[in-house]
Amino acid sequence: MEFSSKIIEQAVNTFAQLPGVGKKSALRYVLHVIKQSNEEAEQFAHLINKLKTDLKFCNSCHNICESDVCGICANPARDHSTLCVVQDYRDVMAIENTGLYRGTYHILGGLISPMDGVGPGNLNVDTLIQKIAVGEVKEVILALNGTMEGETTCFYVFKKLAPYTITLSTIARGIAVGDELEYADEVTLGRSITNRVPFNTMFTVK
Repeated sequence: MEFSSKIIEQAVNTFAQLPGVGKKSALRYVLHVIKQSNEEAEQFAHLINKLKTDLKFCNSCHNICESDVCGICANPARDHSTLCVVQDYRDVMAIENTGLYRGTYHILGGLISPMDGVGPGNLNVDTLIQKIAVGEVKEVILALNGTMEGETTCFYVFKKLAPYTITLSTIARGIAVGDELEYADEVTLGRSITNRVPFNTMFTVK
């Protein structure tokens, strides 16, 4: 792809680094920005900058927020005895959109995937254990993707939490094996949370 300007070429290459964006789509985005007014372009650039400067990770659950503790963790109306373990922020959004879950969350920040160089030490597992050790949490729901990486991570978390007196459950398999939570429709995901099953019926710790 030939460009008439180095600036356009650099901008296209930058947009093309976004997930799912090819060079042609990136060029459309760049041309759209060029057509915007100065005010619109400045606002766009300002918001991108704020994503890096003004956002934080919740000290409790690792959710993305604008304060030290996210609105879910700080909400006294939520059931703090029930904790839903998810992969990332997108899964929190997906479950919240069902309107059927009133507990809190813990974001692992990924899934165990040796092929991608992601091991247990790269995940927020230690802070999860610290939270369970306090004793307020009575049930942990493992709501991870039905992929091999998701199942591996579930089993790892299961083994780490086995010494604690809690109920450990997993979402019902309305979510098909191999599926990712963020792509599940709200009805299916909501039913999977509501009809969760005990995790220890699936595996036995040895």
